[in-house]
Amino acid sequence: MVEVTLSLIPSFLSQSVAQPIPIPLFPFQHTNFSSIQANIIMSQEEVAREAIKHALKALKKRHLVEEGAHAPAYIALSRPIISQGSEWKEKAENLELELQQCYKAQSRLSEQLVVEVAESRALKASLQEKETTIADLENEFTQTRDECSQLKTDLEENIRALELVMSERQELKAQLEQLTIKAKNAEAENKMLVDRWMLQKMQDAERLNEANALYEDMIERLKASGLEKLAQEQVDGIVRRSEEGAEFFAESTIASVCKHRINAHEGGCASIMFEYNSGKLISGGQDRSIKMWDTSTGSLSHSLFGCLGSVLDLAITHDNRFIIAASSSNNLFVWDVNSGRVRHTLTGHTDKVCAVDVSKVSSRHVVSAAYDRTIKVWDLQKGYCTTTIIFHSNCNALCFSTDGQIICSGHVDGNLRLWDIQTGKLLSEVAAHSLAITSISLSRNGNVILTSGRDNLHNLFDIRSLEVCGTFRANGNRVASNWSRSCMSPDDNHIAAGSADGSIYIWSISKADIVSTLKEHTAPVLCCTWSGLGKPLASADKNGIVCTWT
Repeated sequence: MVEVTLSLIPSFLSQSVAQPIPIPLFPFQHTNFSSIQANIIMSQEEVAREAIKHALKALKKRHLVEEGAHAPAYIALSRPIISQGSEWKEKAENLELELQQCYKAQSRLSEQLVVEVAESRALKASLQEKETTIADLENEFTQTRDECSQLKTDLEENIRALELVMSERQELKAQLEQLTIKAKNAEAENKMLVDRWMLQKMQDAERLNEANALYEDMIERLKASGLEKLAQEQVDGIVRRSEEGAEFFAESTIASVCKHRINAHEGGCASIMFEYNSGKLISGGQDRSIKMWDTSTGSLSHSLFGCLGSVLDLAITHDNRFIIAASSSNNLFVWDVNSGRVRHTLTGHTDKVCAVDVSKVSSRHVVSAAYDRTIKVWDLQKGYCTTTIIFHSNCNALCFSTDGQIICSGHVDGNLRLWDIQTGKLLSEVAAHSLAITSISLSRNGNVILTSGRDNLHNLFDIRSLEVCGTFRANGNRVASNWSRSCMSPDDNHIAAGSADGSIYIWSISKADIVSTLKEHTAPVLCCTWSGLGKPLASADKNGIVCTWT
């Protein structure tokens, strides 16, 4: 309760109105938040009206008191006006003064009342805002509680899933241990089988050596009886009965002079070869073209187009009808020489194809190797792959045996491997070089394989026993790339190999020594090939220059 004291009441009414008059301006006590919510039902405007009513009642009561106080004045009226005039005048002035003070007090009370009403409205608005805030907080609390419940459920599910994964891990671990034990046992068994297999191969090699000895004795007897030609055909590994398939073998000459220097390809020439029984040279380069050259004049006779990548290796069928190119576009392309058109595009490799060869028995079968760790056998008549061999080491070079039943391959790990073309199984292997093998060439009789490697060595192996027959090296001879091709002469008496310094080294197989060094190239020599007619020798370098030597 707020008490307002009217201190300006006249002195002659002090005895009757001396007590203070309580006026309830705002019946609102400071309580806790719950009490405020209970009292909020009474409107602040009603409280203000009650306060005004109390103030009016107090004024009315005071007016009545003042009328009682004026009673002596009415009595005094009966007195003579002249005697009472000065007293009335003084009292009237005092009353006017008191009335003015009352008006001032009433004005102050009204202003105070307006202020209190404004404050009550502000408190009401603040209370409504706080109630809204409380409602929002309650909603957020409800949402948070729901999210907490959901997270708790998810956590329980994750815990159960984790327990399941842990149990599966334990089971897999147990299975892995069992498989490891089985693998170790299999490895031990495999080692034992390999040892037995090697022993068997040694025995086979001994029997083969005995057979060779008997065979050589038979050859001598045939020579003595005048059948030297038949003996030579048998030593070559295949008897040509038709004149169309016959090969002409001439004694090779040691090249010493560069006859033609041809700017054949832009960007480099990685593969060259001669047609069978012909002096026509075929080259393939990084400019994606295949070109055929007349080595007698050094002129271009024919060009083949359609390859989608750099040519890395070439092969030709024995009837000289089809040329096959291994390409960096992951495909092999087969051209019909007569029409100059692509007859087949052999697809199946997933990386660049770096080696290709055609069977020496049938022009139908082609073998290729790519950097996808596969060796594929293709049927040219059907135009698709018939056999795929997968191995952990990439193959850089390969060739068919003379009977067409074995594939000889040289790999990046330096090993020479022999494969059965029918089953795709590995027949034998030998560590031929300490670094990658870059080239494989088969002798005319089919009994000797020439391999070249990045260790700058050139080795001859007996294909029957895989024993080293000879090793050739030179101080300045350095193999230029992973696909540097060396070659043997048609009479199997010489070896030719290019070097990174632009030189070509020629070794005599019988003397195991260098008989000639050819220098004409200014860039690393990538490949060499000998004509089947005995001459010329051709070479190609990294700048695309092709040289013929006589």
